[in-house]
Amino acid sequence: MALSSDQTPEVAMSAFEYGKNLACKFHDVTGTSASLGKGSLSDIRQGIVTAPILFAMEEFPWLKSALEYVWKSRGIQMTTELAIKHANLVAAAIDSLPESSNIDVTKSRHALINLTRILVTRNK
Repeated sequence: MALSSDQTPEVAMSAFEYGKNLACKFHDVTGTSASLGKGSLSDIRQGIVTAPILFAMEEFPWLKSALEYVWKSRGIQMTTELAIKHANLVAAAIDSLPESSNIDVTKSRHALINLTRILVTRNK
C-alpha cells in the first residue's frame, strides 16, 4: 500500500518490514487448540514442520521419529523468543515511520504495535 500511495522509499520499506516481521512472528507463535482454532500438534500430524519442531530437532536429532520430545525441548521457548524478536522488529518498523500529529495516525500506530503484543501473549 505504501508504494501505491506515493510514499517515500523509506516509508515503503518500513511498511514492508512491518508486514514481513508480523508474518514471521505470527507463524512462529505456538498456541493451544482453543487459541488457534485447531487441535494441538495438528501441524505435526499433517506433516508440517514448524519452528518449535525445527528448534527441537536441533537439540534432539532423532526427533524425526519421536516428535513427543518437542514438549521436552526448549523448542517452544525458543520459538516464543523468536516471536518476541519479530514483534520488536514490527514495533521498530512502525516507529521508523515519519512523525505525524494526526491523532488517527497515532492511534493506528499504537494499534499495529499492540497487535503484535497480543499475538505474543495470547497463550500466557
